[in-house]
Amino acid sequence: MPGTACIDDIPSGMAIGKIALQGRVIAAPMAGVSDQPYRSLARRFGAALAVSEMVSASPQLRHSRKSRQRTTHDGETGPVSVQLLGAEPQQMADAARHNIAGGADIIDINLGCPTKKVCKRLVGSALMRDEPLVRRILEAVVSASTVPVTLKMRTGWDRDSRNAPTIARIAEEVGIQALSVHGRSRECRYHGPIDYETIARVKWSVSIPVIANGDIWTLEDYWKARTLSGCADVMLGRGILADPWLARRIKHWQRHGETLPATPWSARAEILHAYAQRMRAHLPEKVVVSLLKQWLNQMRGRHEEAARRFAAL
Repeated sequence: MPGTACIDDIPSGMAIGKIALQGRVIAAPMAGVSDQPYRSLARRFGAALAVSEMVSASPQLRHSRKSRQRTTHDGETGPVSVQLLGAEPQQMADAARHNIAGGADIIDINLGCPTKKVCKRLVGSALMRDEPLVRRILEAVVSASTVPVTLKMRTGWDRDSRNAPTIARIAEEVGIQALSVHGRSRECRYHGPIDYETIARVKWSVSIPVIANGDIWTLEDYWKARTLSGCADVMLGRGILADPWLARRIKHWQRHGETLPATPWSARAEILHAYAQRMRAHLPEKVVVSLLKQWLNQMRGRHEEAARRFAAL
């Protein structure tokens, strides 16, 4: 655990290509979660960047209701990062151009989603089994983009094929500007220990920024990821749902070497209320309730009142 007298010996920001970020903590893309209201809250509470939900590169889905919602950036604080999902290089390149024209400052490529629904279409983390195809996709998107391109991936398809360092080197060769690595294989999904050793191997395989991701719930978890992976930059997923102030806590410790006090339930409830009000403007009530339950489900292990509110929904 970081001590109050120990301030992190890293610069206060990071760069993705020519884009300078005011911090080193990024909010992860999460399907069904990281919509515009969520991204705005994450940025408000300390995230230097909040990546969109994954957007299909398929031209048939480009103008669907879900795709339009996921690529709406009106009023969103920049820089804007849009994550693309697909396996056909030209479609991915076209989708990159389309989203850049729509306001994306960064294009992120999804090689990380482990769900059956995604992997059975041979996209997401399933692509890690086909390194030549990964190279073609990355080359196509980088060539088509006038903004930095980043990549999010897993350690590999399974525990016996942890090829993230190889894909990292391919990515750097073709012009990817930053990598984020979830410290589990596709086979592990969201369970089991984080493989910091493989993240560290990725870190030392390339010279571009490498961002550690996976099971960072607390300041202590941040310090463990920082120490064992060697990464100065981290990406928070469910940890922000459990504690919306987590990015701010990490940022404050990095700058001042001291921890912030625990956030009272009243402040948490205020955030949940504000989020629900924004969501009700364009989603059915049953969807809003489902989203609130996701937040409360992550909070309830850390706050007794959240457990009571979860049971009441």
